[in-house]
Amino acid sequence: MDVLKKVPVREQDPKERAANFGEVCLGYNKEEAMEEAARCINCKNAQCVKGCPVAIDIPGFIEKVKEGDIEAAYQVISKSSALPAVCGRVCPQESQCEGKCIRGIKGEPISIGKLERFVADWATENGIKPEVNAEKNGKRVAVIGSGPAGLTCAGDLAKMGYDVTIFEALHEAGGVLVYGIPEFRLPKQDVVAKEIENVKALGVKIETNVVVGKSVTIDELLSEEGFDAVFIGSGAGLPKFMGIPGENANGVFSANEYLTRSNLMKAFDERSSTPIMRGRKVAVVGGGNVAMDAARTALRLGAEVHIVYRRSEEELPARVEEVHHAKEEGIIFDLLTNPVEILADEKGWVSGMKCIRMELGEPDDSGRRRPVEVPGSEFVMEADTVIMSLGTSPNPLISSTTQGLEVNRWKCIVADESNGKTTKEGVYAGGDAVTGAATVILAMGAGKAAAKGIDEYLSGK
Repeated sequence: MDVLKKVPVREQDPKERAANFGEVCLGYNKEEAMEEAARCINCKNAQCVKGCPVAIDIPGFIEKVKEGDIEAAYQVISKSSALPAVCGRVCPQESQCEGKCIRGIKGEPISIGKLERFVADWATENGIKPEVNAEKNGKRVAVIGSGPAGLTCAGDLAKMGYDVTIFEALHEAGGVLVYGIPEFRLPKQDVVAKEIENVKALGVKIETNVVVGKSVTIDELLSEEGFDAVFIGSGAGLPKFMGIPGENANGVFSANEYLTRSNLMKAFDERSSTPIMRGRKVAVVGGGNVAMDAARTALRLGAEVHIVYRRSEEELPARVEEVHHAKEEGIIFDLLTNPVEILADEKGWVSGMKCIRMELGEPDDSGRRRPVEVPGSEFVMEADTVIMSLGTSPNPLISSTTQGLEVNRWKCIVADESNGKTTKEGVYAGGDAVTGAATVILAMGAGKAAAKGIDEYLSGK
């Protein structure tokens, strides 16, 4: 065994997986997990924990894996995380826990994410649930949104003895985990649904088809429905567009709509009541994880797919693993390219996309080199479908129907990062509704901080 290198993880063959929605990464078995765990040097001052937004005792759970006590490893993780099987699959470990791993200084870091995934999957297969010891305290908390922030906040509050009800706008719980992330990265029934069942096993109730701001307001939850506090974890589901000519043509989607149709409504199935357009040549505009998800979904629906991004590969915001998988599957990357107009035929359907070549100039406010147009480099890219993946912002419905709730100029709710406290008494918020679109694990970290803040508020600490 080479202690400087990770134990390889098994994956579906790229040619096979490009034609199916089965999970790409097949994960470790017990022997592989124990071998990988044995690479951990169990640092006294573990930097990996400092890189984890929910502060999992990473050396503690890895030590249990090393010993072969997987149930104990799961209980260590579940003290800090309500969604370990999810995090093990979609967290950007390379920039968080694994990015700070001391083993990575002179070799490859420990595969913390793959070990977490193995432990969580093993616990599910063996019927192991998180331990709960708290007695009910008689206080009620409403949680808006059943995505990663809401589930984490609800789970932590339930462990503290609170009576928690989650209100979800859609017909199925899970938020972005269900509608935003494709099956081949995050299986819905085998992973997400079972993680949600674990949260419900803590005593959390979930009511679906409740649009807070329409069905009921936050003010009503507090004054009429008997809740002592509210947590807003409603995410950022309002898509952004470029504002270029032709964006209203038939065949232009936001990545949000495209992925929601496919993931939640099963629109890839021809028997679905909301079928999705199967493009022949699809252009996905953007370079983040959501762009990769949309592109790889379109590929599996039979299209030739191009990622169109105005900066170079070095600036791609998507995870390295997602870019690598997309390339393996045959997705074409048109980098240093920017759309300027979407073309349509006489019936109003997308017929192509006019683009211009870019080059990188001086750094902008973000520290990245600013893309600058190359004069005279315009060309037309053939396409019959365009998917805009340019980020999302919070839906203003909740903030516009709640008195005393302050938002910033991006319509994000203003909340204290340390405890989720908003400008309205008894109302807390976290995740994408506060920060704008970010990662699952950062939303979970915000949900965790807010649960602590709500407990301090309601217990008078």
